[in-house]
Amino acid sequence: MGLPALPAPEAVAHHFAAALAAARRDEQPYRHWLLADVLPDALAIHILALPIAPPVIDDCHGVRDRHNDRRSFFTPRLRGRHPACAHLAEGLQRPEVARAFAETCGVGVAGGYLRIEYIQDLDGAWLEPHRDIPEKLFSMVIYLCTGPDAPTWGTDIYDAARHWVGRSSAEFNSAVIFVPGPATWHGFEPRPIEGVRRLMEINYVRADWRDRDQLAFPDRPISLAG
Repeated sequence: MGLPALPAPEAVAHHFAAALAAARRDEQPYRHWLLADVLPDALAIHILALPIAPPVIDDCHGVRDRHNDRRSFFTPRLRGRHPACAHLAEGLQRPEVARAFAETCGVGVAGGYLRIEYIQDLDGAWLEPHRDIPEKLFSMVIYLCTGPDAPTWGTDIYDAARHWVGRSSAEFNSAVIFVPGPATWHGFEPRPIEGVRRLMEINYVRADWRDRDQLAFPDRPISLAG
């Protein structure tokens, strides 16, 4: 039995914008938004079917950038090889989605660039409490975790003193968004991962982002017009 039909970028954008409009905003311990039914189901299935093997890392040291050569970004090359990558990127690049991010999160996104990382954590993965750099105009994680323990694989949240205060749910096709700031501490406490913890980190980043090889459209800045 084959995969379901892949939704067009316009449909992806419409579906995502509706999820963002229905997001629940929470102010504690810092402002963030919780989303459900983020992507069309067919697109989520196509992403899970991507022929990208989870990277085997002996010790991640609680950070991701020690192993940049093993990370997967939806680059022009990946978009050209896999329609699911292309349709998601094209959908999130569209002006109506950019306007929705700007209005919901209160950030200026015009002139930024789309960055999509596909993450597949195996047992032993963890992230120390950290704050995202201000070059990220917003940070969004879409959870594509499956299995009985998957909902417990969400992002851990800390207060300004880096005390653990809670954990987002990693229910399939849910998401969390926040705007990086001085108190936006988050991470992933060590705990068993039986299977693969799949998620995507999605950002619009500033025009001076140095790692251009991570961008979905290095030559196409975000526009609100159209």
